[in-house]
Amino acid sequence: MDRVDAGVLSVAYRQEGPPDGWPVVLSHGFPYDIHAYDQVVPTLTAHGARVVRPYLRGFGPTRFRSDGTIRSGQQAALGSDLITLIEALGLTRPIVAGYDWGGLASCVATALWPERVAGLVSLAGYDIIDIERQRHAFDPAVEHAVWYQHLFQTDRGRAGLATHRRDLCRMLWRQWSPRWEFDEATFAQTAASFDNPDFVDVVVHAYRHALGQAAGDPAYDDLEARLAARPTITVPAVTLDGATDTLKPGGTADHAAMFEARHEHRLIDAGHNIAQEAPAAFADAVLTVRRWLI
Repeated sequence: MDRVDAGVLSVAYRQEGPPDGWPVVLSHGFPYDIHAYDQVVPTLTAHGARVVRPYLRGFGPTRFRSDGTIRSGQQAALGSDLITLIEALGLTRPIVAGYDWGGLASCVATALWPERVAGLVSLAGYDIIDIERQRHAFDPAVEHAVWYQHLFQTDRGRAGLATHRRDLCRMLWRQWSPRWEFDEATFAQTAASFDNPDFVDVVVHAYRHALGQAAGDPAYDDLEARLAARPTITVPAVTLDGATDTLKPGGTADHAAMFEARHEHRLIDAGHNIAQEAPAAFADAVLTVRRWLI
């Protein structure tokens, strides 16, 4: 495990592949961690990639550098974290890839700093939150799928996450990936990352901010304003949907208009955790973007 100071964080990350390889940053989601990519990395390194897998803020060994920093989980913070990590490691225009929070971070970074990113792989298409839209009710089927987000709006929900984080997160794994037969050892390997002292604060703030129920860190106000304008993605991108992903009923193929450069959308036989359920498909998406760039 390596560590680097990047912006407000001391980021723990794993790096694999040749140091002079073409760079790719794989970002995990909630409630997952870098082990989601254990079976993706060997394929990428075999094709010459330098792969970086960071623990996001609030997960695993990553820590805030100051006690005074707001434990924000907002999208602008996640995207900024990714860019500051790229700068701290001296990566030259990497491909950024992720799902869930990692897809959100990758889309935000690509939309706001396209000059720093060569290409994108994202689960759920244009995965930037329209916070103003989130303030209003959705179809009941969608509201049912995101029950945990509503739970986290309450003090009772926050206490439940703090006390029952493993049980709750295991339930989300099963709900979002109904055909994925993971074992307890696989879950436990990742669940250790939920013991980060900032996990609960960051997760709760992420969903309260996303639903328009909590103020963001003022340091990111300008970035959030830019995201509210719905900037398009201007680098080559492959977007993915999981055919059995219960979080995304109907998929995201209709997001195509948000991608101005070369873009391909794929439906994968998997649930929400595509990287771990269908690692070959996720790796192939990254390699496709790489081929477009050379």
